[in-house]
Amino acid sequence: MNTDFDYIIVGAGAAGLMLANSLGKDSFFKTKKILLIDKDKKEENDRTWCFWEKGEGEFDSILFKNWKRIQFLAKDFSLDKEITPYAYKMLKGSDFYTFMLEKIQAYPNISFQLGTVLNITEQQNLVEVEIDTATLKAKKVFNSIFDVSFVKNQTKYPLIQQHFVGWVIRSKKPIFNSQSPTFMDFSIPQKGNTRFIYILPFSDTEGLIEYTLFSAKTLEKEEYELAIKQYITEVLGCDSYELLEKEKGNIPMTSYDFNSQNSQNILHIGLAGGWAKASTGYTFKKTQKKTKELISFLKVNKPLDTFSGKDKYWFYDLLLLDILYKNNAAGSIIFESLFKNCSPQILLKFLDEETSLSEDLKVISSCPSSYFIKALFQRIL
Repeated sequence: MNTDFDYIIVGAGAAGLMLANSLGKDSFFKTKKILLIDKDKKEENDRTWCFWEKGEGEFDSILFKNWKRIQFLAKDFSLDKEITPYAYKMLKGSDFYTFMLEKIQAYPNISFQLGTVLNITEQQNLVEVEIDTATLKAKKVFNSIFDVSFVKNQTKYPLIQQHFVGWVIRSKKPIFNSQSPTFMDFSIPQKGNTRFIYILPFSDTEGLIEYTLFSAKTLEKEEYELAIKQYITEVLGCDSYELLEKEKGNIPMTSYDFNSQNSQNILHIGLAGGWAKASTGYTFKKTQKKTKELISFLKVNKPLDTFSGKDKYWFYDLLLLDILYKNNAAGSIIFESLFKNCSPQILLKFLDEETSLSEDLKVISSCPSSYFIKALFQRIL
């Protein structure tokens, strides 16, 4: 077994697979020996990724579903609007893994190794990666293993968790609006938190229903499932349905300085590198962007801990998280104000971090100003 590599990528999730594929297809890296490590074969459908995008995209051929509209609901407000030129797209994890691994297997300089990573140690200009079957060496390591203790063991930046349980159900009668995913339904009891229902309708009778919170603490499993049951019966008016699949997740929402965990030759990627959008938890599209930036960065051969930087969106996210951390019930008010006063297109552009300063001000001014002014002064002072 070869134990010496130029690059080792730890983890074959979205970030690891996108990075491996981007390195493999770029002729600049054709002489680099690259290893991708994961503890399993990536054959299970263990997650769903959703993102919005203009026009055709890299993964259109394997999309499970896409929509041209979105829906937002609150107690006293609702909208159902087209999002053209965007489409809201859904990928199943198993389809993504198969698609990406087939591409990666075609690159002669990239190999895939099953193994559990036990330790990563940097020694001068070399990094050792210890797995359960061998000790490997590389000039550069890209690590997607997320250690949440780094975030929890500091107080400068708040940590909000986006935690959820989802059910895929099939009903005997039409209960879903198959044309419009429900981005957020805040009409449910908030109980002092930011709580909403998220729906991906696959047809009029089949779809994914998630009970989601943006809060500091998680719930007992039974509380999520009871809320889903109540929503199905009381809001969707359905007493007879088949439960097809269950899923759960927990995405960290934080503006913590993840670059502090990097070094000259070790870079954390994906969730471990802070590549999730801090204010929403959306990860897939941002990972695509960060991967492209990283490929360009590697060509100039700078230390890996100089890759990341803070921008205006980092600060916007920080203010929102400060608000939700100190007043978790404010989420429904803030998001309702955003959808009331801005078009879905400008909101999606803002969340994609592609807006001009004037567009930023339009979005920010649509929110209750007292929350953000208070958060701004507390952060500055």
